[in-house]
Amino acid sequence: MKIRNIAIIAHVDHGKTTLVDNMLKQAGTFRENERVEERVMDSGAIERERGITISAKPTSVIWGDYKINIVDTPGHADFGGEVERILSMVDGVVLLVDSAEGPMPQTKFVLGKALKLGLRPIVCINKIDRNDQRADEVLTETFDLFDKLGATDSQLDFPYLYSVGRDGWAVRNLNDERKDLTPLFQLIVDHVPAPDCGGTRCAIDAPFKMLATTLEADPYVGRILTGKIESGSVRVGQPVRALNSRGEVIEQTKITKIIEWQGINKVSLETANAGDIVIIAGFSKATVADTLCDLTVTEPI
Repeated sequence: MKIRNIAIIAHVDHGKTTLVDNMLKQAGTFRENERVEERVMDSGAIERERGITISAKPTSVIWGDYKINIVDTPGHADFGGEVERILSMVDGVVLLVDSAEGPMPQTKFVLGKALKLGLRPIVCINKIDRNDQRADEVLTETFDLFDKLGATDSQLDFPYLYSVGRDGWAVRNLNDERKDLTPLFQLIVDHVPAPDCGGTRCAIDAPFKMLATTLEADPYVGRILTGKIESGSVRVGQPVRALNSRGEVIEQTKITKIIEWQGINKVSLETANAGDIVIIAGFSKATVADTLCDLTVTEPI
């Protein structure tokens, strides 16, 4: 299955979490009779209370022949470290901008990080049902922001859509039929490149390497590390090691669990390959920014 890894970035309350809700629903993630709680990716109590995203949470949808891994990143500059780590996992971003408010400070912060990494954003002008919407002006302001942040010519030539994420539709032109999110899905698979994996084009026959980007504690399996597999493949029971940024061995262990997000559910895997965003268990000392790798690897990512 073809893979696309994207992050959705936006200023607080510009609608990215409700957009992701509808992407999940329209991709058939939920059963027809399943009760779906709104803002499914805002899992923390503080996030639900304040309506913001604090920690990045991955999910995935299947759309045709494509598996689209989606990372819902923090939109607040206070979580800049989290933003930088997450953007290193993806190959494209969807920049969501409110049709009335336009680009805001937190939009600028995250967009600047994405552009420096060479990512080519898709721009989505959201909430165009607002009475005070000024979509055309906001699109121009967004272009000016790209230019001010030093975007390349290819980044300045960004594709764009108009949407109401809460109602679950997007269009390429304002006169198009406002039906569903198909235009957004299609633009993602057409515009976002396949995982590059550090220039190796995700060689599965290369040694396993993965950069740990987030760290959590799971009550059942202990320490878990999330990241994108940069090269090779990994299987449950495989002997592995963790290297710090200086190439020093932190620990050697065996993989006890490989987990991926399917929709909003965690699913156990026996193996995972280059380009996949997965959760790995089995390490007791490895942490964020360490390289998890095959025993033959001596250089960190």
